[in-house]
Amino acid sequence: MSFVIFQLLLIITTLLSTGFPANLYSQSKTYCNPLNLDYAYNAIPHFTEWGKHRTTADPVIVLFQEKYFLFSTNQYGYWWSDDLANWNFIARRFLKPRHKVYDELCAPAAFAIGDTLFLIGSTHTKDFPLWMSTKPTTDAWTEAVDSFQVGAWDPAFFLDDDGRLYIYWGSSNTYPVYGQEIDRKTLQPIGEKQILIQLHDEVHGWERFGEHADNTFLAPFIEGAWMNKHEGIYYLQYAAPGTEFSGYGDGVYTSTKPLGPFTYQEHNPFAYKPGGFARGTGHGATFQDKNGDWWHVGTTVISVKNNFERRISLWPAGFDADGILYCNTAYGDYPHTLPQNHADYSKNQFTGWMLLNYNKPVQVSSTLGGYAPNFAVDENMKTYWSAVTCDSGEWLQSDLGSIATVRAIQINYADQGAELMGKQSGIFHKYVVSSSVDGKIWTTLSDKQENQKDVPHDYVELPEPVQARYLKITNLHGPTGTFALSGFRVFGHGNGSLPDTVKHFTVLRGESERRNAWLKWQASDLATGYTIYTGIASDKLYNSIMVYSSNEYYFTAMDRDRTYYFTIEAFNENGISQKTAIIESH
Repeated sequence: MSFVIFQLLLIITTLLSTGFPANLYSQSKTYCNPLNLDYAYNAIPHFTEWGKHRTTADPVIVLFQEKYFLFSTNQYGYWWSDDLANWNFIARRFLKPRHKVYDELCAPAAFAIGDTLFLIGSTHTKDFPLWMSTKPTTDAWTEAVDSFQVGAWDPAFFLDDDGRLYIYWGSSNTYPVYGQEIDRKTLQPIGEKQILIQLHDEVHGWERFGEHADNTFLAPFIEGAWMNKHEGIYYLQYAAPGTEFSGYGDGVYTSTKPLGPFTYQEHNPFAYKPGGFARGTGHGATFQDKNGDWWHVGTTVISVKNNFERRISLWPAGFDADGILYCNTAYGDYPHTLPQNHADYSKNQFTGWMLLNYNKPVQVSSTLGGYAPNFAVDENMKTYWSAVTCDSGEWLQSDLGSIATVRAIQINYADQGAELMGKQSGIFHKYVVSSSVDGKIWTTLSDKQENQKDVPHDYVELPEPVQARYLKITNLHGPTGTFALSGFRVFGHGNGSLPDTVKHFTVLRGESERRNAWLKWQASDLATGYTIYTGIASDKLYNSIMVYSSNEYYFTAMDRDRTYYFTIEAFNENGISQKTAIIESH
């Protein structure tokens, strides 16, 4: 073999192990949903009857002074970041003793005017202060207004480019989303509130209540308003149908005026992720990063300890040439890049690093009750394995089945037996992850023996790819409860064959219920799972659904009278198949 041929083979091997082309030209960091934040434990006693647990939701990210500020429900503070990857927590109590509540700001609203960042939480009363800060990387806040005179639950502010300020709010399965102008000088409302939008679940299938859009006992909720302006068009966003469901998403109406009238966007929900490990995109915020690219941050659903057990996730978003607002959630809980320069988010930022250990064999040091070992690798954040204790030395070992190229790992802790409530300081996780090609000789991949950080969804991108068949995590210390994992996830590239293109993909949509369709296809022997793409046109397949270990899916998110388009691809640890021909469903 000549030296030139050898070099060419080496380059090809490197490309195959690296993944999608984004990695060839980008030195960007990667991240993996849900975000690895030091989430507070629930602080409301009657929400902990099934067990104490971490939770937050209703996030908003604001770019201010070249830094990102993240606010969310009941965190007794907030986070800031330079890069959307590494977050710093600032402890702060915003509510006053007169409010007499267990928790802190619920569904907060944040906005910037000039050199000042403003913040307020949800309230049905008119006695909440509106806070302001010019140095929010420290706890340096003062009251802009002692008692803000809009009793707004799930509020959102919008500063128009003409300098006028507006507020939008609403959280109800009875009442609509409202809007009102705010005086820039007094920071108090002008005129009367206006009704802007409400749900029409009899037409819009995704707005129906229930995990399977089939709960007729309760009307769906409209909540989580948010406003953006793009090329002269106002995009009023809202969440539905309920925060506890996998189909929790964000929809959008558009207008040429900040207070309407508004028209339902043809593509809805624009943010939607009902499948995979981290499910749900609802009650979020759409924002631009330092490069001018768009992102959507939203609520990820767990809802095991109670309906309001939730996390935060982040996805690329944008506006297409026709002004359609979309959010790209395909492979949205696998590693994605955070580009340092401008990127085309319509092409996604998925690294191409595949999940290597879905439902693969697992060995453990011990098992508590029915919290079985395989729950740590079943791609379901609602289930988890638990050891009997949280003692140093409890461990879990995952067998990839064959030697593969490992690029990253994500360690998702579960709150089994937690005894903590509210925001905690000084808690941390310590562990070691090792790898082996034969199960005998082990090499350390991630050494967190000296870690002093709280990392409930720790994501570790390896500095260099590693060849391994076995990975083992050994617990050294946990903040509370037992050593329990809802997802020990290993990412990279296998050395086997790709699955074939899916055969016999069929969309069955009857006349009796046109908001639903039954999707069927022939199972592929080599497939781990499938990704379905759907949308309102063959070139606008913006929504996706990840399905594991099944060859059918009941799709409930269609508008009653609209034509939809579908395609599907298969995937496994080695990569992704070609998509099928697009099917049109009238």
